[in-house]
Amino acid sequence: MASWAALSPSIVEYFEGEDFYRCGYCKNESGSLSNGMWAHSLTAQDYQDLIDRGGFRSGKYVYKPVMNQTCCPQYTIRCRPLQFQPSKSHKKVLKKMLKFLAKGEISKGSCEDEPMDSTAEDTVAGDFALINKLDIRCDLKTLRDDLQESLESEEKKGKNAKKEESTELTESQRAEEKLGSGEPSPSVKVQTTPKPGKGADLTKPPCRKAKEIRKERKRLKLMQRSSAEEPQGLRAQGEPPSLIPPKAKSNAPKSLEDFIFEPLPEDASHKLEVRVVRSSPPSSQFKATFQESYQIYKRYQMIVHKDPPDKPTVSQFTRFLCSSPLEAENPPDGPECGYGSFHQQYWLDGRIIAVGVIDILPHCVSSVYLYYDPDYSFLSLGVYSALREIAFTKQLHEKTSQLSYYYMGFYIHSCPKMKYKGQYRPSDLLCPETYVWVPIEQCLPSLENSKYCRFNQDPEAGDEGRSQDPDRLQVFYRKAVLPYGVYRRQRRDPREEAAVLQYASLVGQRCSERMLLFR
Repeated sequence: MASWAALSPSIVEYFEGEDFYRCGYCKNESGSLSNGMWAHSLTAQDYQDLIDRGGFRSGKYVYKPVMNQTCCPQYTIRCRPLQFQPSKSHKKVLKKMLKFLAKGEISKGSCEDEPMDSTAEDTVAGDFALINKLDIRCDLKTLRDDLQESLESEEKKGKNAKKEESTELTESQRAEEKLGSGEPSPSVKVQTTPKPGKGADLTKPPCRKAKEIRKERKRLKLMQRSSAEEPQGLRAQGEPPSLIPPKAKSNAPKSLEDFIFEPLPEDASHKLEVRVVRSSPPSSQFKATFQESYQIYKRYQMIVHKDPPDKPTVSQFTRFLCSSPLEAENPPDGPECGYGSFHQQYWLDGRIIAVGVIDILPHCVSSVYLYYDPDYSFLSLGVYSALREIAFTKQLHEKTSQLSYYYMGFYIHSCPKMKYKGQYRPSDLLCPETYVWVPIEQCLPSLENSKYCRFNQDPEAGDEGRSQDPDRLQVFYRKAVLPYGVYRRQRRDPREEAAVLQYASLVGQRCSERMLLFR
């Protein structure tokens, strides 16, 4: 796993959206339009910033719909787990799972308002054709070697120009500025233990109020008292027992965790265990379960999505749901599992029945896809997995306070299948023009009147993160990293300039200065 301070910068190739293609939502043969980039590598912070500007990844392809032209505008949606309370229909799904685990009961029929599919499945399915056209097999190792050579060359020049002492001072100042603004500083070694009077020690747990400590002690006592009958399989891998709350008081509504972690009887019919395994780069646990996981995916695509047997191949599965441009990062103030791409596996009685593909980023857990064994569709695994991922986000927030959102992909008001995401409240939609988050309740009236809407009601507000100085955009060209202003003077190609400016407007100023645009 790459250390936090030594991460390589993101490397991307940009593609303009020239042609309309088939829409995976309304099935219009030439209604969908998007711009995108092939990400050879991405840091977690860069991808966080990209999805906060309306982007989303399918495998290593990061795309953004052209919102005012595409047939089905796709609005990024996020849930606020810290304020989340399960609805009546959510509780019904949770109780159904508990009854099945405890007594083996199978509910007859299913609620029509309970979607059985993934929170993001059509996002991927709608772009199969486009991404297949851009199936780039680029030698990333060669790119990295070229980049390393370039960085080492620049470093030698810097040492000759300035004394080592002054260089260290400048890097230290830059690190403090970037940490203060929330931006990562991949090329600077950051001191994790500050000097006295210079801020909190990130290696130690944060201070807590006495009331919180008393609550924790009481919780631990209750946990010890009921530890004999508590099912270990209901905890996500690595989840500390102290995060599992005691049974709710009769005068207080049951929380999401109360339902999920409700103790089962000793003679329970089934055992459910949730494991989080890193998928890219693949961990040993991921490799050991790859074939079993793929077989679930294949059955899911064939039975639920009616794919022919030759379509859900190992290659397709790997490219879309296992390959990821995200670096594996483990910063000192991040979650124990680190940032990057993971598979959240649902094990029932020793075998996988469902897999949630997720990205863990600095501010959120992002849901990418879900596939499950169709034999267990009666458990409403689409809804259940979303609720588990919301609870998982709250768990990660305990250690990483800024990680407090659950991104559910895209909300499409004009597509009935995708409107259910609005049921996970409170939630926000991303304004496609100013990139600010607006509560979904304020957006729905406008969406009833028009497919495409600007949610920010301030007519004077603009895109504060827009590209204002394209010449500072970083280009990776012929084994060298150089500002776009220098590159442009060398190339003098008006057609290429239009594409680069479009790329800059999509990714914003901060990402354009951090990421390397491969030419």
